[in-house]
This record gives sequence, structure tokens and C-alpha cells, in this order.
Amino acid sequence: MTLELKAVNSGYGQTQIIRDVSMSCRDESITVVVGPNGAGKTTTLKTVNGLIGAWSGSIVFQGEDVTRLRAFERVERGMASCPEGRRLFPRLTTEANLRLGAYSKRARKSVEETLEDVYGLFPRLRERAGVAAGRLSGGEQQMVGIGRALMAKPSLVVLDEPSLGLSPKLVGEIFEKTQELRKRGLSVLLVEQNAFQALQIADYAYVMQEGKVVNEGPPSKLMDQEELKKAYFSIE
Repeated sequence: MTLELKAVNSGYGQTQIIRDVSMSCRDESITVVVGPNGAGKTTTLKTVNGLIGAWSGSIVFQGEDVTRLRAFERVERGMASCPEGRRLFPRLTTEANLRLGAYSKRARKSVEETLEDVYGLFPRLRERAGVAAGRLSGGEQQMVGIGRALMAKPSLVVLDEPSLGLSPKLVGEIFEKTQELRKRGLSVLLVEQNAFQALQIADYAYVMQEGKVVNEGPPSKLMDQEELKKAYFSIE
């Protein structure tokens, strides 16, 4: 098991956002978390990657309890994230942004090799290597965000809303690349508003509402439940 959350509670200040969240991400799999806005999905990811602390419960990554580790320590152990909105450095070039992802000790030894792997996954980024990130299209920026995470040599990639603001064509391309990550032996934990498309590539999925996991299972099980379709996917 790559990642396991056990009864995790967390929030901001004195405001609790997620309650007793338990979920797991298996090796070489895509795990998707869906649900309406305000369900606690992003807070869950921030707790996983250490940007906010867990109030209680535990987070186990590759057999090690990382609940109290800081964010950079989790990166060193093989966890990398692409946050919502990408958060690139707009004045730096595409390649400079990518190289910044290789700051951990585990990544520094093979920067050039990893960079070639990223360019192999996203050939467009090689063409745009010298262009400032702020001048890239939304789709290209998302590729840089994912590529920067891959530069950390992770075994788990955490993606928060990778399709946000992209055209349908680019959304399809991003999801294809996400599947390629699984083929390369990585585990992916994905939060996504585009629930239908995300469930189509998932191996397992969780549904969150009001800070809790309210359902889980293989995508086929969730897609077949009419009440879930109405509640989360706006289908009458």
C-alpha cells in the first residue's frame, strides 16, 4: 500500500474541515476523490502532503507513519504534489520551473535523466523550455506543474484539480498523461471536479461531502448509483 489515511481530522485554525477521513492509495494505481465544492477534498490533500497538520489520526506512506513529518520531509520520502492553480514562477522559464522540483536529495543525483523523462512525457515542454512560464497556455502550465512534481522522483503524485480552467481537448490530454504515470509505476492521488472523466481513469474512488467520506468503491459501482449521480454530478 502506497498511502493510507486512518481516521484523519484536520482544518485551519480552530475550524475543523475534515472529519475521520480514512482512505488508501494502492501501488501503481489511480485513486480519485470527488465531491461538491467545500467537501474537504483539497484540505485532505494538504493534510496528506504536510501543508497543514493532522489534528488526529494517522497518515502512513509506504509503511512509515509520516503524520508528524513536515512537507519537505515527505517529498524526500517520495511524495510530490501539483497544487490547484499550478503555482508556477511566471518570470522563470519552463525548464527553470521544472528544475526547481528536483531540490530533494533523492532527486538531485539524476536531474538531467529525470528532465529527459519529463520531456518524453510532455514533448511540448521541450519546445517551450526557454519560454517564461507566465507566457504558456493553461494546458502547458499544467504540464509544467505535473512535470515539476515528477522532477522530485516520487512514488506518489498528488494532483489537485489538474483540469481546472482547461479546454475539453486539453483535459483529455492531461488525463491521458495521468494514466501514463500509472503505467510508469507511479501511484496517483487525484482530486477532480470533472468527476465523470476522472472516474473513467480511476482504479478506486472516494466521494466526500461536508468533510467526510460518504461512499467509496470502484468507479463502476459509484457511477451506477443514481443518488450519487444526482447529488454530485448534476444528473437528473
